[in-house]
Amino acid sequence: MDAIQQNTLYLTTPGTYVARDHLTLQVEVPVYPDDLPPEKRSKDTATGQRKVAIPIHHLESICVFGPSTISPPALDLCWEHGVAVNYLNEWGRLHARMTGVADTSVTLRRTQFRAADDPAKCAAIARQIIAGKLQNSRNSLLRAARETVSAEDRERLEAVTDALARQIRDLPGITGLDSLRGAEGMAANLYFMVLSLTLKQQREEFTFNNRSRRPPRDRINCLLSFLYALVRHDCIAALTAAGLDPFVGFLHVDRPNRPSLALDLMEEFRPWLADRLAITLINRQQIGPEHFKDREGGAVEFTETGRKHVIKAYQERKQENLNHPLLDQNLRLAQLPFIQARVLARHLRGDIPDYVPLVPK
Repeated sequence: MDAIQQNTLYLTTPGTYVARDHLTLQVEVPVYPDDLPPEKRSKDTATGQRKVAIPIHHLESICVFGPSTISPPALDLCWEHGVAVNYLNEWGRLHARMTGVADTSVTLRRTQFRAADDPAKCAAIARQIIAGKLQNSRNSLLRAARETVSAEDRERLEAVTDALARQIRDLPGITGLDSLRGAEGMAANLYFMVLSLTLKQQREEFTFNNRSRRPPRDRINCLLSFLYALVRHDCIAALTAAGLDPFVGFLHVDRPNRPSLALDLMEEFRPWLADRLAITLINRQQIGPEHFKDREGGAVEFTETGRKHVIKAYQERKQENLNHPLLDQNLRLAQLPFIQARVLARHLRGDIPDYVPLVPK
């Protein structure tokens, strides 16, 4: 079933059609037999249809997973009201993002581009981003070490947290951008080496050795990749709203069609938002082996039901509150990427000396 949460419409059912009726989107969702394989689902094989009417002012973005259609009048309505339409594949990889004419600050973007061309400026921002990610990764592992009943697991987790602490202390002395990327890569490898130790349930069903992408090779990688895609979508929206170009980053290398700045911004959100949610879903057995399927060549992907479970859990998580340490305000998690995008914009404008990553207490 398609879901509307936190002002985002997720179209997950193949063959969904979206039309316009004045200032409302009319969503027609086909109903298929439960045992019908996804590759055989089409307009001709649908057994019925559900209709949902959504006022455009209730939305800020639309995410289309797989083959669905939005009519040109409906797209016009979205663009008139600043609703971005994002097209993703079944794994959550962004293929295209369609928006209206951006109302952005030319001065801010010029400042961003100049900073991106300055190696020293890039390194300074990248160092802050990496420090935030490593601290959040360390905090997550410290929490797992406190909660585990296994002395062996606790010892391994604490060894990695000590190593991450040393890397955080060493960051100020690393000046080159390539060296900073190397330090981040080594820290990520250490973190993922012990991520499976945070599992309290279903360890045999969710074995995990290292991070694999495009495509993911196991269930945890599939879950992480999909959650990262949802976080990346929110970061793109936040940076665009702040007037920044999400494709011109500081830590991640620029590549065609790669939202480098969104990847930069999401680094501090990965450990405590995406990774922790993945572990929680597994530990609470809200996600199990039945929500995944294997493809030829070794790839693992979600079933339609599994994908919807994750989207629902992610949106529910975003409704929770957290105290922002810099602002000392209690905010919904959904607001935090927008806050951090504005913090970055303020730094680029020269209002604050450094970019301050979000490190929840």
